[in-house]
Amino acid sequence: GPVAHQVWAGTFHSACVQILRRHAEMIGYSNRFSISDTSDQIAAVRQTLRELDMDAKKFDPRAVLSAISAAKNELLDAEDYADRAHDFWEQNVARVYPVYQQKLESSDSMDFDDLIMHTVSLFECHPDILELYRERLHYILVDEYQDTNHAQYRLVRLLAGENGNLCVVGDADQSIYRFRGADIRNILSFSTDYPTAKMVKL
Repeated sequence: GPVAHQVWAGTFHSACVQILRRHAEMIGYSNRFSISDTSDQIAAVRQTLRELDMDAKKFDPRAVLSAISAAKNELLDAEDYADRAHDFWEQNVARVYPVYQQKLESSDSMDFDDLIMHTVSLFECHPDILELYRERLHYILVDEYQDTNHAQYRLVRLLAGENGNLCVVGDADQSIYRFRGADIRNILSFSTDYPTAKMVKL
């Protein structure tokens, strides 16, 4: 029926695109922002390495991009990452990160990881917008919860609120995506995060 048309079903990233298309101007982007694919991202990192006089053979662009992606999955912006950088590799990634990010912003573009990171930032900086989506999304279901990363976890916490109607499905024994940023603590701590939740074991 008509109510079904109000249902959102999709990935975290597709939901964030819908939100950002409506509110991107609140965080310094236009609503027509582009989404950089992997080849665009690598090209931007290569150009940044050249500008910083860093050897692309010593600092593989894909590895640098992977480190930046991991930082964004932890909701670390360039400044936060630099503050936590300790070893030689991290300190050099910290040189690349802000320049790379500036290239994205100056071209009104976001990479895949920005979609969630910027949505979290939007909600945290503009509680009125967060409230609009809390009012719209009365019930939230997350599948494969054991594979969520910190950014996704934070997004769900914001949308669900402290007493939100949240249902997650997952199996801690099937958490195999740590290399992609999945944090098993998200599912292990679910009953602590949401103490009124009912657990159904299958």
